[in-house]
Amino acid sequence: MKVLHLDTNHELLINQLNDLGFTNHEDYTSSKEAIEAKIKGYDGIVLRSRFTIDKQFLDAATNLKFIGRVGAGLENIDCDYAEKKGITLIAAPEGNRNAVGEHALGMLLSLFNKLNKADLEVRQGKWLREDNRGVELDGRTVGIIGYGNMGKAFSKKLCGFDVEVLCYDIKEHVGDINAKQVSLTEFQEKVDIVSLHTPQTPLTLNMIDETFINQFKKPFWFINTARGKSVVTKDLVSSLKSKKVLGAGLDVLEYEKASFENLFKKDATSGAIEMPEAFQYLIDSQNVILSPHVAGWTIESKEKLAQTIVDKIKVKFC
Repeated sequence: MKVLHLDTNHELLINQLNDLGFTNHEDYTSSKEAIEAKIKGYDGIVLRSRFTIDKQFLDAATNLKFIGRVGAGLENIDCDYAEKKGITLIAAPEGNRNAVGEHALGMLLSLFNKLNKADLEVRQGKWLREDNRGVELDGRTVGIIGYGNMGKAFSKKLCGFDVEVLCYDIKEHVGDINAKQVSLTEFQEKVDIVSLHTPQTPLTLNMIDETFINQFKKPFWFINTARGKSVVTKDLVSSLKSKKVLGAGLDVLEYEKASFENLFKKDATSGAIEMPEAFQYLIDSQNVILSPHVAGWTIESKEKLAQTIVDKIKVKFC
């Protein structure tokens, strides 16, 4: 079987596929149109999020048997159409779930203890102890929306803290020893912290909006290491201003391009980057922590993601 690799990944992926007898080709620079023109010669493709795999592309891929996505989500692929054509879809949420769980916990503790703010102030020669008095996680109720690989990994990280963990998911019976599954009504009545761990689907697009936020009984802290387009940023900003949301840790933003590789383009004439007003507020806020979609992006997860893809290809096609 011939496999085309469209993004760089850990070297073990190609090395192990070679050992299994696959023929591997790499093309990390050609346009989508150029890839589309030659894709009929391949049995499989492996990518991260370089471009979308749509109907036109799939129609051109007449011999394609599998698509391996070195990551958790498959929203950049027309999954229904691919499956109708008998193409196996392979993702690797197991590969970076631990990294995401650790990152979410790190963001939460940094927010509670004002670590980013305090660090910047000390570097400027300021020693403001009272201004940087933190709050403790102990005794609070943590709510997890989406209790799959990522949600479960986060709840596991919370086991050493004296907290109650609740989860909400559209699937039934997903709760476990680390989190009690509850209705959305109970979830919104009890939680002090909300951590989002949902995939991007039609149900989750713009899910966290003004209406949803205002249904919570108590002000809460918000962490998003899932997908940026699940959150209406201007509504989140309004809630930060009103203190309905006490602080936010955002690894993902609705402004991300489909490739997840960039946000805004420079103006061709001035070279300036025009940022939405809501995003500018996030940048200026001391109770907001931002990171560039790297929650699952660790040295260890790079290897685990690649190994997961290899293992799944091996089970299906060897």
